[in-house]
Amino acid sequence: MNLTGQTALVTGASGGIGAGIATALAARGADLVLVARSADKLQALAADLRARHGRDVLVVPTDLSAPGAAGHLADTLADRPVDVLVNNAGFGLGGRLAETPDPARLSAMVTLNCTTLTELTARFLPAMVARRRGAVVNVASLAGYYPVPGLAAYAATKAYVLSLTEALWAETRGTGVRVVAVSPTVTETGFFDVAGEGAGAGMRRRSVDQVVATFLDALDGDRPVVADGRATEVVAALARRAPRGALLRLAGPRFADRASR
Repeated sequence: MNLTGQTALVTGASGGIGAGIATALAARGADLVLVARSADKLQALAADLRARHGRDVLVVPTDLSAPGAAGHLADTLADRPVDVLVNNAGFGLGGRLAETPDPARLSAMVTLNCTTLTELTARFLPAMVARRRGAVVNVASLAGYYPVPGLAAYAATKAYVLSLTEALWAETRGTGVRVVAVSPTVTETGFFDVAGEGAGAGMRRRSVDQVVATFLDALDGDRPVVADGRATEVVAALARRAPRGALLRLAGPRFADRASR
């Protein structure tokens, strides 16, 4: 996809996959709107992108899990066309749901991973369709393909992202707008600082650079969902074909206990 002179909005851009995606889009000639809670990290990334790629970069520090945040962000950008929307912001909480210490934090996760993603898409997609160009890329997860004891609510939010994206892919066929979900597996980011190290125990981690390469391939392709890495593709394909009961028996209490650590 030719991004020269276009504007890309990247949420969760202060580090990890989001920062990597923003850097890759700037290298392709896109101007950027960077959104996350950490103003200092966003400003540092913006300065680097301006210096290295000569792009226009707007920083909008925002807590997208807060009520009304998506609408406020859209109002802030009312005079700036958004050609590419990357819904990357999200977090996970590990542990058994019955042992959740902070249900309000759980609600914030669902808001960020599902509600904010949906509202931002609904606010920016119509103008893309009207212009007959643009892209919406939603960052999902391998966890969205099957129920995950110990990450039950997080996996459910990512299943929502996958389902929503596939439906939007069908709705936008022939409009000139690209809609796709990218599904990473366990990746070397700060995700586990929140979800807990046990959430990815025993799984080989992918690098941010590998995920970004998959993101760019997905942006240039035509599939509604792209899994990051061959092993992830195999697991995702098997999960979609296997009976739900069998998946639960394979995951089972042991995974829930491991994710709680």
